[in-house]
Amino acid sequence: MRMALIGFAVGAACLQVQAALPSALAIALALVALLAWLLAWRRIARCLWPVLRSVTALLVGGAAGFLWAAWLAQRALAPQLALADEGRDLHIVGTIDNLPYRFSQGVRFNFAVERADGVVPPKISLSWYAGYRDQRSEVPDVQPGERWQLTVRLQRPHGNVNPYGFDYEVWLLEQGLRATGYVRVARDNQRLDRFVFSIDKVVEHCRAVLRDRIYAALPGKPYAGVIVALVVGDQRGIDQSDWQVFNRTGIGHLISISGLHITMVAGLFAWAAFTLWRWSFFTRAQLPLLLPAQKVAALVGAAVALLYVLLAGFGVPAQRTLYMLMVVAAALWLNRLTSITHVLCTALGVVVVIDPWAVLWPGFWLSFGAVGVILYATVGRMAPPTQHALPPGAPHVPVLLSRRERLMLALQVGAHTQYVVTFGLVPITMLLFGQVSVVSPLANAVAIPLISLVVTPLALVGSMLPQVLAVPVLSFAHGLVDLLAQCLQWFSAMRYAVWSAPVPPFGLFCWAMFGTIWLLAPRGWPVRWLGLATWIPLLAAEPSHPAPGRMTVTAFDIGQGMALLVETSDHRLLYDTGPAYTPETNAGNRVLLPYLHARGINALDGMVISHSDTDHSGGALSLLNGVNTGWVLSSLPTQHAIVQAARQHVRCAAGQQWTWDGVRFDVLHPQAGSYADNTLKPNARGCTLKITAGGKSILLAGDIEAAQEAELVRRGGLQADVLLAPHHGSGTSSTPAFLQAVQPQAAIFQVGHRNRYHHPKQEVYDRYGTMQIQRYRTDQTGALTLEFDETIRISSWRSTHARYWQGR
Repeated sequence: MRMALIGFAVGAACLQVQAALPSALAIALALVALLAWLLAWRRIARCLWPVLRSVTALLVGGAAGFLWAAWLAQRALAPQLALADEGRDLHIVGTIDNLPYRFSQGVRFNFAVERADGVVPPKISLSWYAGYRDQRSEVPDVQPGERWQLTVRLQRPHGNVNPYGFDYEVWLLEQGLRATGYVRVARDNQRLDRFVFSIDKVVEHCRAVLRDRIYAALPGKPYAGVIVALVVGDQRGIDQSDWQVFNRTGIGHLISISGLHITMVAGLFAWAAFTLWRWSFFTRAQLPLLLPAQKVAALVGAAVALLYVLLAGFGVPAQRTLYMLMVVAAALWLNRLTSITHVLCTALGVVVVIDPWAVLWPGFWLSFGAVGVILYATVGRMAPPTQHALPPGAPHVPVLLSRRERLMLALQVGAHTQYVVTFGLVPITMLLFGQVSVVSPLANAVAIPLISLVVTPLALVGSMLPQVLAVPVLSFAHGLVDLLAQCLQWFSAMRYAVWSAPVPPFGLFCWAMFGTIWLLAPRGWPVRWLGLATWIPLLAAEPSHPAPGRMTVTAFDIGQGMALLVETSDHRLLYDTGPAYTPETNAGNRVLLPYLHARGINALDGMVISHSDTDHSGGALSLLNGVNTGWVLSSLPTQHAIVQAARQHVRCAAGQQWTWDGVRFDVLHPQAGSYADNTLKPNARGCTLKITAGGKSILLAGDIEAAQEAELVRRGGLQADVLLAPHHGSGTSSTPAFLQAVQPQAAIFQVGHRNRYHHPKQEVYDRYGTMQIQRYRTDQTGALTLEFDETIRISSWRSTHARYWQGR
């Protein structure tokens, strides 16, 4: 059974890397064949050797997992927004389906559609902005369970696709959200019912009430979002800067309703139920004679765990803990002894059966990996002390330990567990994030007991007390989190708090994982320390780079904006930094920094900010704070925040040039004298850069327009093999004379999907096609990689890493 469940999870994971789903008929026929095989399994298994039986169970489980995940994927993809309904006003009626998230510009929530005047999926994601374009409106206080009539504009699911980036499209698919959009300003937007009863809406309503109570008790407190995360699992109120500290110190798993917290709370209630039932609530009822106290404790613990997991929003770590506790409770009630590996594998199977997309998220692998490593390194090794002065052959009797000895034993077990988790998860953490927290053991030694044993119980109790009592209790819990945050900031500021290296290939990860298993083997295993040697290529790897005289250019899919990374053999330059999405998020911290960290790139030699428009400069400050940057070349005014934050700033001007590793960089625009002309728009002074490697070149033209293009044509020297389309292909750029002067073989349009400016303009896009220029749009191709040597090789991320859920 265990091998079949493991195979089931592996099969589901294999389905999630497919570019296309098998047909419904193929899935049905395969399921029938698999069912026939399973019915004959008992007879077949008797004829197989044990090893062959295990391998067969693994393969059959893998086939079942693959087909199950494919069938669920077919069902999840079936609801679609009609193409004709994209971008037009639709009138819908439905209910608020989750805990709404309020941000500075409005509110975001899921909406269960009941009626619509078009073909609309049953569940969609909506944003309601306080102001959109020229419209101004007040956003009402929407709450879970309310029924609303709304006027909305929708589009099919679409997300940016970048190497090592978050896949928004599959996240929407997992949540059952088959369209996204926003609420239009309309007179008929109105609340129809205050609450529509259903179990899930009652749960979400309770989460909203608890969240509001916490924020009311902690107005303006910096870590109120942490308290909310510990009580209802809503992490959206935690600042990005705080997340950076938590992740650098390795305690991010504690800032949510984790398995540790659920086990602690369920265990506390189970212990109380066991004690009260055992003593018959201090009466003479003799309740244990009717039902054993252990079964009552198991039932209460499982029920409390279920309630807490519902409050958590049913995340993967919480699910894993819940299913494990329920399997143990069921085994106890059915009088069936079970091993811990059976419990873990059963929880694994249940998680994947319910949510086969869970295998795509780091939390799944960290959660089950941590438990698996702990079991491997502790089960059967941490035996309690026994009496030694006994005759030969006499049974070993456990020693009754004193309080001090029990405390020392608990500390020993805790230290050993922390050692096992710290070392055991290094390969997995490097594979998922390209970095590992060096200070994690120290930070967790402080944070685990404080958060799990003190802050979380206080937060839970405080959120349910009357407001007059809730304020001091929650304030005390917040004060402890504040003190912990100060300690963590000190840890995070250490020079070597985090060890970074490129994300390893899967083969290297497997080698390091083998060494880790060797390292954590039982005592007596030969030269266990040699397992550390397998980490050397994992931790000491250097970022890949092109050969001298060649270069690689990565054009990111960052929505409506520009951002390109230029790499030579020993240098790296970033041209523009993408847009700002919200006051807290931008292309820098959402796309570029994760990519650089995953590649093991901790420094940039230079950064070019073509001009001040936020779709080009929006991520610059995040990048300057996140990676060491040698210099910034820009057309920004001297008082600009980016100029002030730069270590060294230089104004870009035509005639500037330099050479890195045989690759030549030439600044073609603007003229130095243009800075004295205050009538010029920022676009007119966009830094234009031509880069040449191996006789092939690329022209990065920012947002220059027709007048600047004509000026460049007059000066000459524009010919390039690849052109970054000026101003995203707007109608004010890409004049025929300019394109004729550049004569590119290929052009890149960095544009956002269904962007409000309608870039690229159709007549401009057609102009490139008429001139036989190969066109690439990042909203359709995802990130692009261009390799320059004697030839130019262009690959798109959506093609090389195609997935069945991507709308293409």
